[in-house]
Amino acid sequence: MCARFQANPKESHLTVVKRILKYLKGTACSGLWYPLGASPSLIGYSDADYGGYKIDRKSTSGACHLLGSSLVSWHSKKQACVALSTTEAEYIATRNYCAQILLMKQQLEDYNIFLNHIPLKCDNTSAINLTKNPIMHSRIKHIEIRHHFLRDHISKGHCEIEYVDTKCQLAYIFTKPLAKDRCYELRRDLGILKIS
Repeated sequence: MCARFQANPKESHLTVVKRILKYLKGTACSGLWYPLGASPSLIGYSDADYGGYKIDRKSTSGACHLLGSSLVSWHSKKQACVALSTTEAEYIATRNYCAQILLMKQQLEDYNIFLNHIPLKCDNTSAINLTKNPIMHSRIKHIEIRHHFLRDHISKGHCEIEYVDTKCQLAYIFTKPLAKDRCYELRRDLGILKIS
């Protein structure tokens, strides 16, 4: 987020950068935990912050992927287009991370690990229903065709979109500011622990 203001930084940006550096200093002893003997299963979590960027009203997509119980991939990025609804923002985010799951699936096949029906967790029931309904109707005409890539791969059985309650949505940490306790809870659930 701070990188967006490198051309014309203000005092408020310096304050935020100092806060980030303080956070990094306080988490220098934290790291990812990868347990031995974890099952080779892949699961993805996808979330979006509808219109969260106040300047151009674009949404932020966030996702994380776990191999077994280990965090192997995570991402947070401003969407390229302005979403007209929460459903569209979540649908776009889920489509982006379906592509990431397919890439990881292909890489695992190089190690003779073959996975199908990889769960992709989303906390928006309207976006989930949109992937299951093959009929284009007037309410979704405005969604670009490239975003229906997700529908195609769900129908082929490569991945499955599943509902997850917002309280259990691990990608939440990548899209929204959180209270300290909630942030620590999600970090623990992602396997980011203090190294002793």
